[in-house]
Amino acid sequence: MENNQTQHWLERAKPFIAVIFLQLGFAGVDVLFKAAMNKGMSNYVLVVYRHTIAFIVITPFAFILDKKVRPKMTMSIFMKIVALSLLEPVIDQNLYFLGMKYTTATFAVAMTNIIPAITFFMAYILRIEKIKIKSIRSQAKVVGTLVTVSGAMVMTLMKGASLGSLGTHVDNNHNQQHNSVTDIQHTIKGTIMIITGCFSWSCFVIIQSITLDTYPAELSLTSLICLLGSIEGAVVAMIMERGNSSVWFVKWDIKLVAIIYSGIVGSGLAYYVQGVAMQTKGPVFVTAFSPLCMIIVAIMSSIILAEQLFLGRVIGAIIIVLGLYLVVWGKSKDHNTRPIAKDPILVDKQNAEEGNARMEHCNDEVITIGSSGVRITTQD
Repeated sequence: MENNQTQHWLERAKPFIAVIFLQLGFAGVDVLFKAAMNKGMSNYVLVVYRHTIAFIVITPFAFILDKKVRPKMTMSIFMKIVALSLLEPVIDQNLYFLGMKYTTATFAVAMTNIIPAITFFMAYILRIEKIKIKSIRSQAKVVGTLVTVSGAMVMTLMKGASLGSLGTHVDNNHNQQHNSVTDIQHTIKGTIMIITGCFSWSCFVIIQSITLDTYPAELSLTSLICLLGSIEGAVVAMIMERGNSSVWFVKWDIKLVAIIYSGIVGSGLAYYVQGVAMQTKGPVFVTAFSPLCMIIVAIMSSIILAEQLFLGRVIGAIIIVLGLYLVVWGKSKDHNTRPIAKDPILVDKQNAEEGNARMEHCNDEVITIGSSGVRITTQD
């Protein structure tokens, strides 16, 4: 009895463990990317190498483990995968990390807390999410969304007093870059890039959830996204870094660490874990844990990168978290009406069994037609 209860608890805890692991991985990617870019690494090249590593690592597992569950590729599924590879590996990551250059790692990850709100709005437009104005949970979703956007504006326009940093080692290059970040024009430019990246990420999450309904092979989907993303990202990188071939050479330093870690953890495992969690909890649940990543990055970047913390950005982050959890609270009261994809073989088998049961029931019945009408009796 105790073993059954423990097993049941573990089954219920799996999605929560998965998304916590997801945010820990994203936090490490943000800090390592910022450190690599501080050393002169091109974000365009880094994104290409990242997904190339992810494809190399994930593909063997996808080929073996998804052999029995991988459905036939259709044009509709392929076009969805192309869209996924453009939205996250190319558009989202390039704009997000380019925006991080103009701001800080802490600021960039704090802005990602608007992703659940954007996802909610998009789900409403697509009629995935329903709103009833008189319902308390619907009111919480709308108010929380507005509060989240307000917090993002506070983080953008209000700097406030410096709260210092937890780290002590700051090189001259970082000081020069930090002086550039404090300029309001650079902050607004970086914010626009990050918000656009967040919008692309929300689109990615929703389309990934829809794609998994017809292509329920998470590892294979991850492998294909990374493959197409690396190809498309290479085209973008060659255009943006033309005439600067030196950016493609990587030495044994923090740049290589960022490439390997972000490829394996930030793309390969992250896409897979995210897909598995969405199969049971849906896309809103997956995006609801963004504040955890913000807290981890704030601590790590202050220690490792010696980034300064500002009062205005801390206040804005708190407002974002409050708004976010209003949205999550409203969403948690909803019943999960998301359709679950079924295995065609299992569906056919179930239909066959139901048909046999009906035939047996009919065989056991005798129809008698008399003057009093039609009478159906059952044979013993």
